[in-house]
Amino acid sequence: MSLLEKLEKLRESDTLPMHMPGHKRRDDGGALPYSLDITEIAGFDDLHHRTGILRELSDKAAKLRGASSAFSLVNGSTCGILASVYALTKRGDTVIIARNCHKSVYHACEIRNLNVKYIYPPVSDDGVFLSVPPESIVTALEEYPAAKLVIITSPTYEGVISDIKSISDSVHSHGAKLLVDAAHGAHLGYSECFPQSAVSLGADISIESLHKTLPSLTQTAMLYANSGIDAEKIEYALDIFETSSPSYILLASIDKCLDIIEKDGARLFEEYSENLNAFYKSTAGLKHLEILDFTNEDGAFDSDKGKLVISCKNTDITGFALAEKLRENYHIEPEMSAPAYIICMTSVYDDAGNFNRLTDALKDIDSSLDSAGISASPSYPKAQVEISISEALNGESENIPLMQAEGRISAEYLWAYPPGIPVIAPGEIITSEIVNYIKFCRKSGCNLIIPGRETADEISVK
Repeated sequence: MSLLEKLEKLRESDTLPMHMPGHKRRDDGGALPYSLDITEIAGFDDLHHRTGILRELSDKAAKLRGASSAFSLVNGSTCGILASVYALTKRGDTVIIARNCHKSVYHACEIRNLNVKYIYPPVSDDGVFLSVPPESIVTALEEYPAAKLVIITSPTYEGVISDIKSISDSVHSHGAKLLVDAAHGAHLGYSECFPQSAVSLGADISIESLHKTLPSLTQTAMLYANSGIDAEKIEYALDIFETSSPSYILLASIDKCLDIIEKDGARLFEEYSENLNAFYKSTAGLKHLEILDFTNEDGAFDSDKGKLVISCKNTDITGFALAEKLRENYHIEPEMSAPAYIICMTSVYDDAGNFNRLTDALKDIDSSLDSAGISASPSYPKAQVEISISEALNGESENIPLMQAEGRISAEYLWAYPPGIPVIAPGEIITSEIVNYIKFCRKSGCNLIIPGRETADEISVK
């Protein structure tokens, strides 16, 4: 079966997509749109030298977002993060990043050979990273006054939002820039029903994946910058990291998405909010499962209620088993599974029927569960950085069994994926705490990945 045939089979099934992309697979009934696929022909502008229709698209996005400038991305938020870090730093600079940043942030630090200093958001009992404490930013900037850039993720995969206004004020008072990976927050700020966007709260750069939570095709994203950013440096960096053969179908998807927000956003977000409120109300009586509300969680500043984080911490099943039940018995495909919870992603294109179907499935599953408790997750291990990421990746190293690597310096990444947060980054000492955390991840069914290896049984160390 070809990939296209497999996709068409999925399209004809009754599987409910409680995952990205935000368009929820609503289509016009066509197959691949070959008739719309072009290159940079006359009249269609050039993404790397925007003077016509693509410049108009960027200007429209910036105006709608309230940003000084905007850049359309067809290589996803990853491309925007790589370009932004490259544009805002020089080789060897010191940067402060939240440990729960996406893998693309680490790769950007690797490329620029940056001196990385970590801050650690608190972690909930369910194993969810909470908000970045503003005071931790202040402390880090005072300890590392040479830091030129601070990078955080808000909202997180689970929808946890940090106090961007307080953080940006602190960062700017120290003469640094704030980059917010808002890949999961493209829908924020367009309605009073949801929190404000990062760029409106003072972030110097906010990178947002339209495809995650808005009706746009996969790989589409936007880079928004405020007035303190040199747009020409961003343009130059994007010329390095973004494809020189951009898809006009993806660019048209961005344009259409922005039109939908501009012309019909008020109605869509109002209906979306009503559906979400009804969902939370109808699932409030679950006896074993719990829909987490991080606005009531100590250590969380705010949250995106569109991210449905369903905890099974106090039940006799794991998040992986819960996802399998939804998939196999109810034809509902969740976004992500963790030891103690799952994530179902929603968007303005989820109607009441979608929410009702998920509600009914959760109630049915809940009635079959017993009260118990999964093994308590050990604390997320803090890194002991010995050398830089770039230095660790270069030079001599040797392969040894992962579980025999305690005390050695890692020369590779070990990711818990999704969402792509490193358990180990190159240059860090593999401590006993890390080994215990790996054991927990394996026991609970987490997907551990070392790039380039079929399994995570061996690791390269110094």
